[in-house]
Amino acid sequence: MTGRAPMVVFANFLSDLAVDLDEGEILTQWARQAPRKAWLLGPGDVLVTPVPLGPEFLRYVYELTAVPPESVAVVTVPPAGAVPLARAVEEAGLAEHLRALAGDRGAALLPTALDASAIAFARRIGIAVHPYRSVEAAEGALTTTMSLNTKAGFREVAGRLGMRLPAGRTCRRQQVEGVARELLRDYRRVVVKPDRSAGGHGMRFVSRDDLGGGAALALDAIGGPDGLWVVEACLDVVESISIQLDVSASGTRALFSGAMRTAQGSFTGYVAPLPPSCAHVAGELAAWGEALGRHLADQGYAGPFALDALVDTDGVAYANESNIRRTATTTPHAMVTRLTAASSNRRPAWALSKGRAHRPLDFAGALARLRAAGRAFDPQRGEGVVLYADEPPDGVSWRYAVIGASAGDVEEEEAAAAEVLLMGP
Repeated sequence: MTGRAPMVVFANFLSDLAVDLDEGEILTQWARQAPRKAWLLGPGDVLVTPVPLGPEFLRYVYELTAVPPESVAVVTVPPAGAVPLARAVEEAGLAEHLRALAGDRGAALLPTALDASAIAFARRIGIAVHPYRSVEAAEGALTTTMSLNTKAGFREVAGRLGMRLPAGRTCRRQQVEGVARELLRDYRRVVVKPDRSAGGHGMRFVSRDDLGGGAALALDAIGGPDGLWVVEACLDVVESISIQLDVSASGTRALFSGAMRTAQGSFTGYVAPLPPSCAHVAGELAAWGEALGRHLADQGYAGPFALDALVDTDGVAYANESNIRRTATTTPHAMVTRLTAASSNRRPAWALSKGRAHRPLDFAGALARLRAAGRAFDPQRGEGVVLYADEPPDGVSWRYAVIGASAGDVEEEEAAAAEVLLMGP
């Protein structure tokens, strides 16, 4: 983390890039994940967060990353409703304070989502947007990021790039039921997705029985009365997988790939690398990701992105969607890479998990429980459990990362951590 310009880490989970801003409740839930951005901090950095970070959690992060606490600043922005983080900063009167913290040191904004409000904020406080050479260059990538973070935009580009896609159609809201009925003539189930959505929000699985006997298809009020939706054949899925890549002036580089854990289409966790059940599609997934990276570079985009895919019971992969932003796995992967860099664990396997504790715990209590059981992360071995997302508001809904030398080690450690952290008295 040395030898680089200071970063203003901008945890703008409240963004219209992945979900319409009128979906306030889900955005507020996502914003609670902002504490994990602390793992990106180095000396001289500033974290701008929509939720407060606990002092015990920050002490824990600084200890594991060897960052002097006095060398970084954490600025908590008061709640302002379902508005972009940049607007909340302005409404709280914090813009000039952040300008002063950034200073004249060549600092750059590192947003979670590259959206118009983040770019305007960088211009407002006089800093660049990482990794672009100028604010104008970042602004030039907006059309592409806004389009490829939609289901319809991805299907159009993916089809042109030769990716295999589930059978489906893009349509307006009032056409969704008719399109679903047409597809259900050939497929047992379909999945109905709002055009701009992430993490499975608003997704519906519909069977022939659901629309039998004249039953109507009720949709959530997402995207407005004329919004776009995608209706696709529902595959018999054995794995939901993804590959994370990075686009720079030197080309597209694959960072990692793995399998997503989902429940009814919603993200619940992750394991890397790809498990044996779908390792045979790694080459095809990488080729699709590299093709998408070249397209993004041609459109002026730079930085991280993810390509998601589904593997069916025949072992065939189908491209599913793209996330042209930092995702739920980008920062944890950076954390894993950072924490194991000086250890004996040179090629770490890792997983993201969550579960409910038997009773509420505070951060110090949860960490003490892991340490007493010998399950807390060991910097020398580069293995163990990391409480990467701070204490949950309810004290029971914990997120944690498990790092090991192999997939088998991670599975074993994860089971032990669940017993210690979640199931204890």
